[in-house]
Amino acid sequence: MNSSSKQHTVVDSPYGPLTLVATDGVLCGLYMTEQRHRPAEESFGERVSATEEPFPEVARQLAAYFAGELTSFDLPMRLEGTEFQRSVWDQLVRIPYGRTWSYGQLAAELGKPGASRAVGLANGRNPVGIIVPCHRVVGASGGMTGYGGGLERKVRLLAFEAGARQL
Repeated sequence: MNSSSKQHTVVDSPYGPLTLVATDGVLCGLYMTEQRHRPAEESFGERVSATEEPFPEVARQLAAYFAGELTSFDLPMRLEGTEFQRSVWDQLVRIPYGRTWSYGQLAAELGKPGASRAVGLANGRNPVGIIVPCHRVVGASGGMTGYGGGLERKVRLLAFEAGARQL
């Protein structure tokens, strides 16, 4: 029996509509259109106004990020995944704004230097894109590898952060 209450809303962004999902008033998902591993729409719960908690603060911080005024988010989140996935997602928020890490670097930071592939799979399952910056992970040679939100969005997000950081 799961007695938790889920709700969602949709906000606009320079990268298309973003679906924000909350469980019991805590952000647990941020999904882009046509995102790989996007859960079924019916799992998001009731659609509510973006003025319902916790969405106003999430939307405010996203707007500041897209305006180049915010480089790290400060939001309570409930990320649901395996212990290993959550450890990867916890590391993602340590990647500095405007920088990238390789999958190998991320695995080494976790103390599991041979786990690049597993790190990549966990990265792809990140339920809160952008805020938990999985777009900052690249291939060993610095090349653009898969991104659940699509490679074009990944390239645009990295270029945006690099440009905003230069200002």
